[in-house]
Amino acid sequence: MYLDAMEFLEEERDGWAPYEALAELSDDQLTAQVDGAHGWTGRDLMAHMLAWQGVSLDAAKELAVNETSATIARVDADWDARGGEVVNDEITRTWAAVPMDELRERFRTQPGELRGYLTVVPETRWLKHPAHLKSFHDETIAHYEEHSDDLRAILEAARP
Repeated sequence: MYLDAMEFLEEERDGWAPYEALAELSDDQLTAQVDGAHGWTGRDLMAHMLAWQGVSLDAAKELAVNETSATIARVDADWDARGGEVVNDEITRTWAAVPMDELRERFRTQPGELRGYLTVVPETRWLKHPAHLKSFHDETIAHYEEHSDDLRAILEAARP
C-alpha cells in the first residue's frame, strides 16, 4: 500500500525509466526480432507496454471525473473471457499498423500524460481504492518488472 500518490508515481517513473532506452534505437534495431524476448522486436515491446499503460491512462481519465472506470471493468472482463494470449496477440496485430513515428511519439509522451492525470485523480478513487490501485499497479509497475528480461534482451541484441 502506498502512503501517497507521489510514492506510487516515483516508483512508476523509476520502473519506466529503463524502457526509455528503446527510444534511442534505430528503426532497424527496433524491427529486428529477438529470440531472448519471446521473438518480439523492440517495436513489439514498445507497443505492448504502451497498450497496457494506455489502459491505465484511459482509466485515469475516467476516474478524474467519475467514481468508477468502465475501462478497468471492460479490460478485466475481456482478459477473463478471451485469455491473455489472445488479448496480447490482438494488441501486437493492432499496434503493428501504427506508423513508427506515431509509435515513437506516443512512447515519448504517454507516460508523462498518465502521471499528469494521476496527479488530478482524487486518491480515494485510485490510490485508496484497492481494485483500482491493483489495476494501475498491474498495468504499470508490475508490468514493467514482468518484461524487464525482454527489454534487456532487446537492448543487448541492439548493441554493436
